[in-house]
Amino acid sequence: MSTLGRKGEGYVVIQFILFALIFFAPDRISFGENWASPWSQIGLVVGLILIGIGGLLALAGVFNLGANLTAVPHPKENSQLVQTGVYGLVRHPIYSGIILGALGWGFLNNSVLALGLSLILFIFFDIKSRQEERWLSEKFSEYSDYQKRVNKLLPFIY
Repeated sequence: MSTLGRKGEGYVVIQFILFALIFFAPDRISFGENWASPWSQIGLVVGLILIGIGGLLALAGVFNLGANLTAVPHPKENSQLVQTGVYGLVRHPIYSGIILGALGWGFLNNSVLALGLSLILFIFFDIKSRQEERWLSEKFSEYSDYQKRVNKLLPFIY
């Protein structure tokens, strides 16, 4: 049994705490001005792009999972392994989308703190997905082949 709950409930609590920290991170960590021009404008554009891509990736993950979707990392009893759609691009597209959105939020708000917390969120989702993948491997014999074919969190990279 995981120390974070029988089905990983503790992971969900931690991720919402991280979401709140990122969302409410101050944009002037040193109580100075926002990023100097042109960096603030570049941050705005990069932020909007990352939020858009992240949102699309996460939504595609939700829709591709359909009835398999659950708030906790433990798979449902009657779930099916989804390997098509966006799940053919990355094994955890919802996590990927949230990470990209959090990075985008940091850039959009010129917040070095939010960017740093986004990296912590990435590390957290990597750890959470390890537990999730242990459960998925126990449930689905074909999961190890899927792991070899498809990257974990960052399409084409990791």
